[in-house]
Amino acid sequence: MDRTAVVKVGAAASASVCALLGGVVLAQYIVAKKKRAGKKTRIIEMMPQFEKTTVHMKDPERVEQIICGLIKGGASKLQIITDFDMTLSKFAVSGKRCPTCHNIIDDCKLVTEECRAKLLQLKNKYYPIEIDPHLTMEEKYPFMVEWYFKSHTLLVEQRLEKDKLPEVVRESDAALREGYEQFFDRLQQHDVPVFIFSAGLGDVLEEIIRQAGVYHPNVKVVSNFMDFDENGVLRGFKGELIHVYNKHDGALRNTEYFKQVKESCNVVLMGDSLGDLSMADGASNVENILKIGFLNDKVDEQLDKYLDAYDIVLVKDETLEVPNAILQKVL
Repeated sequence: MDRTAVVKVGAAASASVCALLGGVVLAQYIVAKKKRAGKKTRIIEMMPQFEKTTVHMKDPERVEQIICGLIKGGASKLQIITDFDMTLSKFAVSGKRCPTCHNIIDDCKLVTEECRAKLLQLKNKYYPIEIDPHLTMEEKYPFMVEWYFKSHTLLVEQRLEKDKLPEVVRESDAALREGYEQFFDRLQQHDVPVFIFSAGLGDVLEEIIRQAGVYHPNVKVVSNFMDFDENGVLRGFKGELIHVYNKHDGALRNTEYFKQVKESCNVVLMGDSLGDLSMADGASNVENILKIGFLNDKVDEQLDKYLDAYDIVLVKDETLEVPNAILQKVL
């Protein structure tokens, strides 16, 4: 074999070796890339709570971006704006409905059987309207005003005594969602403002969280508060009526509070109604807002609407596991 042939053979062999080595390197690169792709790199993928079947999201990427913004801001920029009934409190336990703040009074021994029957009639008439997926919030609005006015009038007629409320709450089936201690205590430890905006009865609400040991100094409650006379007997209600579908107006009336927490430009909003979405309307300078909705009733009819409105929808989930998991990353 002449020298030229040897050179050609050597060149071919070198090319084969290079091709082989190149293929190995490429294969290693692809495997490594696949491994990296399989690695959980997104925040929500690192939280097993998001794998629960109760968790629904229309746009996980958007949720990821918002949570990253909350994490970047940390405790100093965070505030919580939340509903109470069926949001912080449970909707049901073992299939049995839990009472709202109004229900606790409606069902207590301080109310006569006649009054209780009338209150139940009102609930049976107006609650289906409140959750009717085919009616707009504007269409529901006058019915909610009518319901609250009639029920509050009946309660005033009962001449309820203020000093009996703690016992009434203790004897009720009121229940906060699983994980409530961790939720409230962590927020208190990091001095995060908590704004509870409820269409329920403020006196009952405060008593529930007081008895649960979570009515911390960082918690502010805005709700329908009873007005008692000098003898502690109910004579009416204070301020403007708050119902499920006028929380926008209530939020704007609380702009003074939001001014005090204006540095808290990141918001976690939690509610169980589409009317709760307006609770943050009084907040200014909002940079990131994560909306978490609890869908408790008429799931099939309402899920799409909730997914359009809330970033995260928790379906028939009686826990605060997802909010707590997020707070653990942020705080």
